[in-house]
Amino acid sequence: MATINWQIATVTSIHDETPRVRTVTLTVPGWSSHRAGQHVDIRLTAEDGYQAERSYSIASPPTEQSQIDLTVERVADGEVSPFLHDVLVPGDHFEVRGPIGGYFVWDAAAADPLLLVAGGSGIVPLMAMIRQRAQVASRAPCTLLYSSRTPDDIIYAAELEQLAARRDGLQVVHTLTRLQPPGWTGYARRIDTAMIREVLGTTGSMAQAFVCGPTPLVESAAESLVGLGLSPAQVKTERFGPSGG
Repeated sequence: MATINWQIATVTSIHDETPRVRTVTLTVPGWSSHRAGQHVDIRLTAEDGYQAERSYSIASPPTEQSQIDLTVERVADGEVSPFLHDVLVPGDHFEVRGPIGGYFVWDAAAADPLLLVAGGSGIVPLMAMIRQRAQVASRAPCTLLYSSRTPDDIIYAAELEQLAARRDGLQVVHTLTRLQPPGWTGYARRIDTAMIREVLGTTGSMAQAFVCGPTPLVESAAESLVGLGLSPAQVKTERFGPSGG
């Protein structure tokens, strides 16, 4: 396997998605185009030589350009995410390595229906898939089931609404677990088997499923999908466990 070397990335822009989540756009000279679902490692080096590394999913779709988007949730007691939120400004530099990962990836040429299940910032690699689907004008049916605590916690809320409004086969289904706005008619509980059964009805049993989020959600959703008739090979998972941020 070829060695993936560290490269110097430059911060091009920063955009707040929610009060606790922001997207950092990086320019990486000589970047090798990634696949939707892959991630990068980033490395920060302090003046005293101390280094901290973290992995972050790539939110942007694959392109031939040398820019990528990383969407990062702030972990209050973390080492890396507070720096990315509180200190980082356009023009700054740090090291990145990638793209990494060959399992949790979507092939845009696939015609199978797509079922995406996300919890919180687990939406990030799935958003790369949704964006690539739109980019290549795929007509493969796609349903996103997305669990957030409150309306303000929905990452990419406006963009998801706009993409669903294209009526090209993408359906976005939200569940809000802690606070719902007045008149809310969507789900208002954690993702469970009954909920998955209902959204699976929009894609059918031939769907390729990608599940990403906190470990308990991922394990429960994957178990439900297999219990509802999908083979384990149809269900790919990625867990966001405690990493120190």
